[in-house]
This record gives sequence, C-alpha cells and structure tokens, in this order.
Amino acid sequence: MAITCSESERCLKAAISGELDHHHARQVMEELDRQIDAALPRRLILDLEGLAFTDSSGIAVLIRAFRRMGQLGGEVSVCNVPEQARKVFCAAGVQKLIRFE
Repeated sequence: MAITCSESERCLKAAISGELDHHHARQVMEELDRQIDAALPRRLILDLEGLAFTDSSGIAVLIRAFRRMGQLGGEVSVCNVPEQARKVFCAAGVQKLIRFE
C-alpha cells in the first residue's frame, strides 16, 4: 500500500495504490489525516488508478476523508476508479456523498 501526495493551490492530490483492505486502511487514514492537516486544502482528490483491490475498509477511508474535508469547508472527489472498487463504492452509495470523476 502506497500513498503519494502532491499539493498545488490549496488542492491536495493523493494517489493510493495497492490493496485497500482492513490490513492497510488505518495506515491510509492516518497518512491522509497528516497530509490534510499539513496542507489544509480546499479540495482533496483521491486518485485510485493504482488501486488493485478494496473492500468495505475503502468505504471507511473515503467517508473519513469526506468528513475531515467537511470540517475544513472543503470538498472531496475521486478519480480513476478501477471497476472492482467502483462496484464496492456504488453498492454502498458512496457516490451520493462524494463526486466520482
């Protein structure tokens, strides 16, 4: 599991790769929290192009990022979602809260 972050003009982009399951979710949440706290972005983009697998733990990561950005008055979007992850997120209705590009 790897997270690569870049920031530009109050927009934080976090590329998540590998498997986002119960073994890695806490690590991802903690790293996203650190990056958000450091950058205080207005927008967070989660790029999931390198995501090989996710389960319900991935839903928890997205919801936590959504709530944290809401505390800052910011927004979250998700891009490059692999088909397997899209099915998991759509089954849970995550797209009703978070914009999928």
